[in-house]
Amino acid sequence: MTRFIPLAAIFISFIVVGSCFLFRRATKSVQSKTIEKNGNFLSIWNYDGRIAYEDIINATEDFDIKYCIGTGDYGSVYRARLPNGKVVALKKLHRLEAEDPSFDKSFRNEVKHLTEVRHRSIIKLHGFCLHKQCMFLVYEYMERGSLFCTLRVDVEAVELDWSKRVDLVRDTAHALSYMHHDCTQPIIHRDISSNNILLNSKMQAFVSDFGTARLLDTDSLSNFTANVAGTYGYIAPELAYTLIVNEKCDVYSFGVIAVETMMGEHPGDIVSTLWTSCGEDIMLHKILDPRLPYPRENSIARSIVLIVSLALACLSANPKSRPTMKQVSEAFLARKLPLAKPFHEISLAQLRDNNRLWLEGRSTEASSRLSDEQGLVSACPVKS
Repeated sequence: MTRFIPLAAIFISFIVVGSCFLFRRATKSVQSKTIEKNGNFLSIWNYDGRIAYEDIINATEDFDIKYCIGTGDYGSVYRARLPNGKVVALKKLHRLEAEDPSFDKSFRNEVKHLTEVRHRSIIKLHGFCLHKQCMFLVYEYMERGSLFCTLRVDVEAVELDWSKRVDLVRDTAHALSYMHHDCTQPIIHRDISSNNILLNSKMQAFVSDFGTARLLDTDSLSNFTANVAGTYGYIAPELAYTLIVNEKCDVYSFGVIAVETMMGEHPGDIVSTLWTSCGEDIMLHKILDPRLPYPRENSIARSIVLIVSLALACLSANPKSRPTMKQVSEAFLARKLPLAKPFHEISLAQLRDNNRLWLEGRSTEASSRLSDEQGLVSACPVKS
């Protein structure tokens, strides 16, 4: 009886080994089908376990044009309602563009950066699909669209009141400060414009479109050379004669956004004349969006003065004279003193000259003028 035990043990061992082999083959087969079926879809953040590839295709009827809500530099954006009722935005790279190495690089660049950032005022990436026949990003859906479009529709522009505009500029500043100073590797966006500031249902701002973003050295914010990228009217002037890019390019673009938000339209030629001695002095209240009521609340008036003052510093033609986004962000957190001068008597030249004092390091003289002569804002840019 005992001599049959080894035979039984060998037989059982064969069964166990065989079962494991068959199980591994079956598992491998299932995994292979899943990858092929889902087109290498990878879910980063999701709602109910995962976002299925089939859900995206069905929700857009294979990206039918009737679901398209806009076009970007390298793809179209679609609105899709998933089976769980959640609405997402999809940025899809067109097939011809997917074959272009530059567009493919921009797409993968956006995936790379958005998987690394975590900030409440930066658009959230839920997932993505990387496949040679179908490449798309799954974003948090922004109900109100872009700041650019909102400012150009009177009804929506009025809804975006002074309080919301102040919050919008402040949140954008915090997001850029986070990108430049709080990420493991600093991120330069390179295309900050009102088209890339998106608004949710509460008209809160979110920075989007990281297709042209670049990483800087971990140790310090240093320059790098690259082809000119960005939107006309928001690009820093030094890029017209040099390809050297650093974080001060984003600072300049932020300055344009801040003034545009206060004016209700792109500032245009005002930007080029702000830091020159020629031209007439412009009163601050004269450039504000006429569709909104005159800002009579002291807190709103102080915030508008602060925003325009910071924006003028950011728009300096000399990039070394611009504050950092960290300084701008901190200025919003500092205590603001009451205006010692009536709001309607404050001019852009006064704000500009006050910034020059700070940027030249004459903080004592600037503080004196703030409290005694101009009384404009208590939190101004400091020497960078």
